[in-house]
Amino acid sequence: MVTGDNIMTARSIATKCGIIKPDDDFLVLEGKEFNKRIRDSSGNISQRKLDEVWPKLRVLARSSPTDKFNLVNGIVNSCVTKNREVVAVTGDGTNDGPALKRADVGFAMGIQGTDVAKNASDIILTDDNFSSIVKAMMWGRNVYDCIAKFLQFQLTANLSAGVISVVSAAAISSVPLRAVQMLWVNLVMDTLASLALATEPPTEDLLNRKPYGRTKSIISPLMLRNIFGQSLYQLAIMFLILYAGQYFLEVDSTVSKIQLDPHAAKELSAQFTMVFNAFVLMTLFNEINSRKLHGERNVFKGILRNPFFYCIWLGCFAAQVDMQENKMNYFAFFRFLKILIVTFGSRVFTCERLSIKQWAWSLLFGVFSLVWQQVSIVFESVFRFSIRHF
Repeated sequence: MVTGDNIMTARSIATKCGIIKPDDDFLVLEGKEFNKRIRDSSGNISQRKLDEVWPKLRVLARSSPTDKFNLVNGIVNSCVTKNREVVAVTGDGTNDGPALKRADVGFAMGIQGTDVAKNASDIILTDDNFSSIVKAMMWGRNVYDCIAKFLQFQLTANLSAGVISVVSAAAISSVPLRAVQMLWVNLVMDTLASLALATEPPTEDLLNRKPYGRTKSIISPLMLRNIFGQSLYQLAIMFLILYAGQYFLEVDSTVSKIQLDPHAAKELSAQFTMVFNAFVLMTLFNEINSRKLHGERNVFKGILRNPFFYCIWLGCFAAQVDMQENKMNYFAFFRFLKILIVTFGSRVFTCERLSIKQWAWSLLFGVFSLVWQQVSIVFESVFRFSIRHF
C-alpha cells in the first residue's frame, strides 16, 4: 500500500485489510527512509538496493509522486523473480499520475478521480469499487479463454477438412466435401460457433487458475492435444466411410465408380453425403468439447448458463438434419426448418437423401467425439502418472 498518509494511519489500515500480518517478515517505511535505502553513495537510485527493499515492502507512507514512480519503475525493471512482475496501480489523485502511467495496468477512480489520473490510467472504475478490479480480471481471462476456445474449434475443423480434401484429391481425383458444403461449414457453422463460444459467461474458477504468461502462446500444449486428437478421429471416420462405407452403410462405392468413370464424381453420392454429414456432426459435438481448455472432464458443466450456446448448437443441428431432405422431413418441424437453407432442395448442397440408419451412424460418429475426448484425457493422465512414478 502506497499512500501520502502518516505511517500510523497507513499501518492501521493495512492491518485491517490484511496487507500486513503480525507473523510476516515485512517492511513499513516512510518516503524519506525509502529514498535512503534505494540510493547509492552518489545519490542515484540503485536497482540492486531497490530489489532488496520492494519484496518485503508492504506499506509506503508519506510518499511523494516521485517515490511512487520509483517504486513502480523498480518493480517493473526488477530481475529478482524468474518472470518479470506485472504491476497494477490504483489511484485517484494528480500525484498518482506518473505511477499510473508507468504501471502495466493503471486503475483510476471514475467518481472521485481527477482528470490527470483518468488520462494516465488504462482502466477507469466507474463505481470507485475495488471489487470491480476482480470482475475486470475475471472478464479479461474469460475473453482470452473464449478466443482460445474458438481457435481450438476452428483449427480442428480446418485441419480435418484440409487433409481429407488434399488426400482424396490426390488419390481419386475428387473431393468428398464440395465447395458449397465447405462454405456452409466455414461461413455459417464457424461464424455461429464463434458467437456461441464467445458468449460463455465467466465463472469463479477463472480466478483460481494461475494467470497466463506474457510470452505464452495462446495455443497451449493441451489445446494442441485436443486439436490433433480430434482431427485424427475425424479423419479416421471420414476415410472409413470413404473407403469402407459400402460394407456397413448401405451405400454404393463412389470411389470405385470414379476410378471406372471420372465423370461419376459430378453425380450426387450418398457416400460423399455421409462423409459430409459425419464431418459436420463430429464438428458440432467437438464444439461442446471446445468449451473446456484445461483438461476438464465434465464438458457439459455450465452449458445451461449460456442460452446462446445451446440455441445455436441445436439450430445448426436442426439445419444439418433438414439439409439432407431425408425421410425424416415428413415431420412438420423439419419442414418448417427448410426456410433456413434447403428451400430450394438438397441439390443446392449436393447432398443425397440419407436413410434413418445412415443418420443413426452419423449421429453415433458425432457423439463418439465426446467419448474420444474423455479417452484422450484419461490416456494423458495415465501417461503423466507413469512418468512421475516410473
